[in-house]
Amino acid sequence: MRAENCLKAAHDSFEAPSICTIRDMAGAGKTAVAEDGAHEADCALQSMTGFARAEGGDGEVRWSWEVRSVNGRNLDLRVRTPHGHDALEPRARALAAERFSRGSLSLHLTIAQAGRAPEIRVNEDVLERLLEIHRSLQDRHGAPPARLEALMALPGVLERIEAEETESDRDRRLGAIADTLAGALDGLAAARYEEGERLGSVVNRQLDEIDSLARAAAASAAVQPERIRDRVRDQIAALLDAKPAVAEDRLAQEVAYLAARADIREEIDRLTGHVASARELMSGGGPVGRRLDFLCQEFNREANTLCSKSTDMDLTRIGLDLKAAVEGLREQVQNLE
Repeated sequence: MRAENCLKAAHDSFEAPSICTIRDMAGAGKTAVAEDGAHEADCALQSMTGFARAEGGDGEVRWSWEVRSVNGRNLDLRVRTPHGHDALEPRARALAAERFSRGSLSLHLTIAQAGRAPEIRVNEDVLERLLEIHRSLQDRHGAPPARLEALMALPGVLERIEAEETESDRDRRLGAIADTLAGALDGLAAARYEEGERLGSVVNRQLDEIDSLARAAAASAAVQPERIRDRVRDQIAALLDAKPAVAEDRLAQEVAYLAARADIREEIDRLTGHVASARELMSGGGPVGRRLDFLCQEFNREANTLCSKSTDMDLTRIGLDLKAAVEGLREQVQNLE
């Protein structure tokens, strides 16, 4: 009688998910797919990688901006400008912050004279001082005669004659250079959106795979209780034959523990819910990379728990496939803004 009571408790604890439950889970997944428009690839997602270039000029000066972006935890900017153009950096940072929220951005400005060669002059004072130093070295150490090309290559001997410009002219030029940068950053944003569209398709396929594996785990869980009951029956019989006899409350505790350990319905429900949440984030677009990365941690936690609760090879294989799919998803979402 005691054994029959324990087996009945084990049977009640290992109740399998009903066919209706599995069908409801599948229907919820299909509804999420339909509401997402069959995983449309035109979601406004941005990758964090891209490159763009833009040029401009005003007749006297030509300039070009090269902007590139790679993955970054936050928005990190490195701005390189020629001497005398440091005033552009605050404007460049503001323009980048208007368009991007994450990524490591490199902005490089080059400037060249347009249409004519620059005027050069010799700084006579610097040259004369260098010659005095050389003559002193000759007198004391017998240094060889100075070569003209060597003297001309020394810093400060040759000077570029810059055209005089008013403050208003300079402000106008800096404004035009900033406008060119805005165009380059728009090009970078377009490149990141294009890459984000491709990544969105990959991420949606991986979410489909995770959803499919969750359903397979639910189906495997439907036949798992029969196998578990056979194993528990043997274990209970062994406990009843033990000397001294095992207390009945201890036996009930063992049955409850095995029942809780084998039940994966909560893990399946959470996996299905995480898939729906990820699809909702994807359909909304915008900077979703951080939130999707957090969801990947949740996916991985449920996959690990499912593997630890598995009592047969089929469910273990599904759990391992699920972990691999989650890792692949995580690698992709880390490229999203």
